[in-house]
Amino acid sequence: MIKVGNRRTRNTFIRLPWSLYKDDPMWVPPLLFERNTHLSPENPYFEHAACCFWIAYRNEKPVGRISAQIDRLYLDRHRDDTGFWGMLEAEDNIETFQILLNTAENWLRGQGMARARGPFSLSINQECGVLVAGFNTPPSIMMGHARPYYRSHIEECGYGKTIDLLAYIIDANFSHSAAMQMIIKRAKSRVQTRTLRKSQFQEDMNIIQSIFNDAWSENWGFVPFTQKEFEHLAKDLKLLIDEKLVSIAEVNGAPAAFMVLIPNINEVIRDFNGRLLPFGWLKLLWRLKVKYPETARIPLMGVLRKYQESPLGAMLAYRVIDDLQEPTVNRGIKKVELSWILEDNIGMRNIIENIGGSVYKTYRIYSKNL
Repeated sequence: MIKVGNRRTRNTFIRLPWSLYKDDPMWVPPLLFERNTHLSPENPYFEHAACCFWIAYRNEKPVGRISAQIDRLYLDRHRDDTGFWGMLEAEDNIETFQILLNTAENWLRGQGMARARGPFSLSINQECGVLVAGFNTPPSIMMGHARPYYRSHIEECGYGKTIDLLAYIIDANFSHSAAMQMIIKRAKSRVQTRTLRKSQFQEDMNIIQSIFNDAWSENWGFVPFTQKEFEHLAKDLKLLIDEKLVSIAEVNGAPAAFMVLIPNINEVIRDFNGRLLPFGWLKLLWRLKVKYPETARIPLMGVLRKYQESPLGAMLAYRVIDDLQEPTVNRGIKKVELSWILEDNIGMRNIIENIGGSVYKTYRIYSKNL
């Protein structure tokens, strides 16, 4: 095991999945510049978290990697002495998984943690969970991929399921049920919607952050986005965000709900092999302009908590969904992924299933007492 401590070892850490997934047609190589930014001091996550990264070698060849992290915002909120691991990639060998997880656990134990939980790469507001169902399709943008053996090896290392995160798929041109039509009709007198204002991009992103942090605050494992984290995310997504594919709903002129849909660029970057330079940026922009992806993902959605248990909550949710359907179809998008959804978020699951959504991928979070 080698601890990541310089640019050379960080590059090895980032590039390790290429050797593990070279014969997996479903794997999409991540963009190297994005992975480097994710692990660099520029990531505002590190302002409230301590992290360590390791690479496992066999016969001088890198065969696995893992991170361990302690999130002070999480501990301040939940006070349960839980530390996290993530970025897990490894060969199909139980000994490699044991060495990686033991290393992360020992570091967490040394930091005073009583429980290890993962995978989180690096936080709950980023890529998390290990794929345990739905291996026959590529991952959507900002979602993970794994081979089936990850599940069994993690469980052999003493981990048990904590919760599942669900990815739903739905036809973009779904039919409105009679009940949905009635709810939307009633909502139009009480709920106003608008698109994102590119000229006031940061102001609208602040509104979305505020609603998100309120809407998700009682959900399992919640950690709020900091201002810097959300600005960092918005900067990453700005190139991809189409103002017509963002809906903000208002009640009496006050923001109350939102939905953000982004094109699934994994469709168009698979042959980039992780590289945007020297001509990848031009290819990406050209492909987004000439042949828009046929799939998209909704990574961010929220309804203010004060409305969630009321009829107005359903009105707000259905209204933003309805608001985005026409521009989504007009873009040529055929399928939309809604992810991730906590398995115990019955209200949201009912809304998605009522418009024809079905679970097509499952990601699992595991825990183990130290």
